[in-house]
Amino acid sequence: MDEKRMRSEVDEIVELVLKDYDQGRDIDNMDVFNLPDRDEVIAIVVKLLQVLFPGYYRDKGYKFYNMYSKLNLQLEDIMYYLSRQIALALAFDGKYGTLKDDDLEEEAQKIAIEFFRQIPKIRAKINTDIQATYDGDPAAFNKEEIVLSYPGLLASTIYRVAHELHLLGVRILPRMMSEYAHSITGIDIHPAPRIGEYFFMDHGTGIVIGSTTIIGDRVKVYQGVTLGALSTRGGHALSGSRRHPTLEDDVTIYSGASILGGNTVIGKGSIVGGNAFITESIPPGSRVSMNGSVNESTIEHCETTCDECDNDTCWVGAVTEWENEKK
Repeated sequence: MDEKRMRSEVDEIVELVLKDYDQGRDIDNMDVFNLPDRDEVIAIVVKLLQVLFPGYYRDKGYKFYNMYSKLNLQLEDIMYYLSRQIALALAFDGKYGTLKDDDLEEEAQKIAIEFFRQIPKIRAKINTDIQATYDGDPAAFNKEEIVLSYPGLLASTIYRVAHELHLLGVRILPRMMSEYAHSITGIDIHPAPRIGEYFFMDHGTGIVIGSTTIIGDRVKVYQGVTLGALSTRGGHALSGSRRHPTLEDDVTIYSGASILGGNTVIGKGSIVGGNAFITESIPPGSRVSMNGSVNESTIEHCETTCDECDNDTCWVGAVTEWENEKK
């Protein structure tokens, strides 16, 4: 094909695509400068990691011997970009939709400042997650290895950042942050769940934690676990309702287990074995494991403490019939 013919074909395709853009569908939104910027949000997350872990994540372009000067520059930089993205997100919130641009920017700055005031609280919770990971994984060489290489800690760290923005009423940006974590770790944590201290995700790949999940302190979750909704057939009409389970303190969930439903509570100190499918509550101190088929589980009340029974030799008990779903 000669150059003239090629140009003609390209011109026809351009006209075809432009005509397709002009249909007023969701996919046709052309207001690119008034939408949050995904790349900028990811850059904000990376810069925040430098603030949260000053000795682990750092900008190699600069050397600072004065921590005050370094942190001052970092916070000013992040606050500028975060405020800008928050303002763009607020414009989509009906609560702020009537504000003028200057008022939106001022509100965004207030939110950004309040977010940064939460940094010590965020770091305190992250530190408990580091300790829980070290205590729970005998393969960990040291805590430095955990911070530098464990996807579970990275995902929970980004969740804790996104969660604080969510609590401050910011929408869209927290989800963009959590989905960035999802894309690089394989761990899907919505920014809205309430997750306590000393949270440990071992291996992590495939873990899903839904938006209304409640997780207590000292909870351990293995790869492939779903804390999800029993049914989403109601679609967006279910928004705002409790759809996801509650895990009380000192619960361990082994790989591949699915725990579903907003009324499902896993009692304190319970252990749920791999591939279990649970849609109703179990009492504190229980042990649940699969017994060869989806419809049967082993469930037994356990009087020992979590530390005593959280090992491979403890999985004994009477087999009882367990219905996966209430008729």
